[in-house]
Amino acid sequence: MKRILKLVGLAFIGLLCIIGFNTVRYKPNNTQRVDITVPDVNAEIVAQKLSTAIQFKTISHPFGEPGRPAAYQEFIDWLEIAFPNASRAMDQTIVGGFTPLYHWKGTDSTQSPILISGHYDVVPIEGDWSRDPWAGEISDGYVWGRGALDMKGSVVSYMHAIDLLVASGFQPQRDIYVAITQDEEIGGAGGAAAVISYFQDNQIEIDWSLDEGSFVLSDIISSIDADIASINVAEKGYMTVRITARGQGGHSSLPHRDTAVSNLAKAIVQLQEEPVAGGLTDVSASFFDTLGPHMGLAERVLFANTWLFKPILERVLSAQNTTDAMLRTTKAPTMLEGSEAENVLPQEASVFVNFRLHPRDNEQTVLNHIKSQIHQDHIDIEVLDVSGASSVSAHTNDAFERLSASAQAVFGDVVVVPGLTIGGTDSGRYSKYAKNSYRFMPIVFKADDIALLHGKDERISIENLRKAVQYYMVLLRGL
Repeated sequence: MKRILKLVGLAFIGLLCIIGFNTVRYKPNNTQRVDITVPDVNAEIVAQKLSTAIQFKTISHPFGEPGRPAAYQEFIDWLEIAFPNASRAMDQTIVGGFTPLYHWKGTDSTQSPILISGHYDVVPIEGDWSRDPWAGEISDGYVWGRGALDMKGSVVSYMHAIDLLVASGFQPQRDIYVAITQDEEIGGAGGAAAVISYFQDNQIEIDWSLDEGSFVLSDIISSIDADIASINVAEKGYMTVRITARGQGGHSSLPHRDTAVSNLAKAIVQLQEEPVAGGLTDVSASFFDTLGPHMGLAERVLFANTWLFKPILERVLSAQNTTDAMLRTTKAPTMLEGSEAENVLPQEASVFVNFRLHPRDNEQTVLNHIKSQIHQDHIDIEVLDVSGASSVSAHTNDAFERLSASAQAVFGDVVVVPGLTIGGTDSGRYSKYAKNSYRFMPIVFKADDIALLHGKDERISIENLRKAVQYYMVLLRGL
């Protein structure tokens, strides 16, 4: 027995040594940072331009329907006035009806072009705002109004950056295309799709694209003191399923023990009992593995020894909806249909369930999950809408390095990670055409800012506008 205990003790000590060795070795990559000069920017001028841009009520509109809003054309006309140098230097083509696509010619035609993109359509107004959502008020260090953050602020920033670069005599080496799309908020069928069609028709191969997707995250992940520049290399897909339960109809005064509604309720509970399989693999692993060396000691021990602690890590990360969404395909019951009268038992009752597809999943894997969870007869499953997740772009290439170096030059000692966009953007379309697609808005984003996205009192700080213009200038100067 003593021999066994001694062997167990030695094995335990050996295990601790391995864990300790891996933890000590688990350090951030010592990438050499490039010394980049960051230009001065008069942010007050940028704020005034954004203020005007907000005043155009470019609310998301399904083009092709009657009553196209005049504000869209007025916004396009205003771009030429607001950014005269950029407009002079770049050729403009209108695609999809109301999407300006600019072409800034470079000096070296042998290099593949890139695409910078953003959208100018905005979601409708909801809630009680403390300020006029269409006034573009500048106060308290912010520009207020619908679209300030999502995403006229970025559009104005990169157009202003190009305007300043042209005025300084700069011309890029490679061709740069700039898209300002019209309908990102409702799927991009008119804007981003038309941009891709233009490239295909003209046999233009895009090396990489940059669009919205994430930010410089500040005070959002509590275990890290530094800000995190999440340059997202993929985005989730979208799938909506209608699950219908059947039962005997009749009058509510003589209900059956099992009704269509009660059967549907059981199905919803069964579906929600287990999440879609996921974990620290693929793009999710890249995100957390890059982030791990910057965390506290306890977290570093876990991430440095995933061979041992991976199940624990996945349980901890799955406990919070923000990190859980990074690990797996999520599901959310959103809409219910049943009887049209309060005293009638319906023969059918339905629930709409929205899935956001992780790049590892597809329509079939989700259907398999649903069928494995719902254990009852008289249930129909119908796929109403599906758009697959994007491909995963490279994060060890020159493009990602340039995006990273620009972020570190402008925002200082930030941790740059390859992330995953959990919502949908125009990049979902670009990723099917460009060799690589990246998703990053160069502004500092705090936890309280989440409520501003599509919410009331949307705003962006003037300092964030300064940083955004500086970022685009630094980025574009290196192309």
